[in-house]
Amino acid sequence: MMTLERAKALQVGQTLYHLRNTNADGTAQRWRVTGKPKTWKREPERVKVPVKHGLWDYDYVTERDLHLVSTTEPSPEDMP
Repeated sequence: MMTLERAKALQVGQTLYHLRNTNADGTAQRWRVTGKPKTWKREPERVKVPVKHGLWDYDYVTERDLHLVSTTEPSPEDMP
């Protein structure tokens, strides 16, 4: 699980591991940070991090999704 402060400090190229989505072999999906996290001065509790998975999948991790990603690879016992 990731905190808001850690999400704001992410760097381009860092790997995030999805805690619910798995690959065919049962390991956690890897998502790569593709840009600088966007923050708002008026709403400091918001963050939007651009990520990529595979060749064609692009998405954003927001403050609502932080409980689904981690910067450390989860063990197989932690996966659903």
